[in-house]
Amino acid sequence: MATRYRTPPRPKENETEGKILKAAERLFAERGYGGTTTRDLAESAGVAEGTLFRHFDSKKAILVQVATNGWVEILTDLLTELSEMGSYKAIAQVMRRRMLNLPRNVNMLRVCFMEAQFHPELRDQVQEEVIAKMTDVAEAFFQTAMDKGIYRPMNPRVVARIFLGMFAISGFSESTLGDDAGSPKAMQELAEGLADIFLNGVLVKP
Repeated sequence: MATRYRTPPRPKENETEGKILKAAERLFAERGYGGTTTRDLAESAGVAEGTLFRHFDSKKAILVQVATNGWVEILTDLLTELSEMGSYKAIAQVMRRRMLNLPRNVNMLRVCFMEAQFHPELRDQVQEEVIAKMTDVAEAFFQTAMDKGIYRPMNPRVVARIFLGMFAISGFSESTLGDDAGSPKAMQELAEGLADIFLNGVLVKP
């Protein structure tokens, strides 16, 4: 029996799908998954509701795609940042650049963090396909630093999770830490503070 291959989407179809996902990212963040109907999504994307279902099987499929795309983007950015670091101590540079970009994706982050807890299948897919890969990349990075004697011996996966958590949660600083938390100066100070705490801890050295 011959294998059937799906015909690659035409440019127009890709454009329509992108509009749907962009609208979904915004509406899910503003209203929540449960508060957003497929009619809302279609109207916001400027397409007919039937068109929406030609691209996605269900509203849940749209949610999963929004979250997966967002985390893939974060993973790609992280890989780039780690590969371009001048030294293993240049964490502040990574923190600062990632944090300056994360607020631009605040809608996606809200969808990922807030909706995932209510949808186990979404949480499992994002965890398996993206977050686990992010952790693997960061773990290998910190393990190399430990092997070179730059970082003290620890569980590199724990260190990777702490690192990823610090820069991910900091992306919400603009909307949660005050009116000036999103200013370039405040973001730089926060990035440098996080990097200092990550590298040196908070206890006075004996």
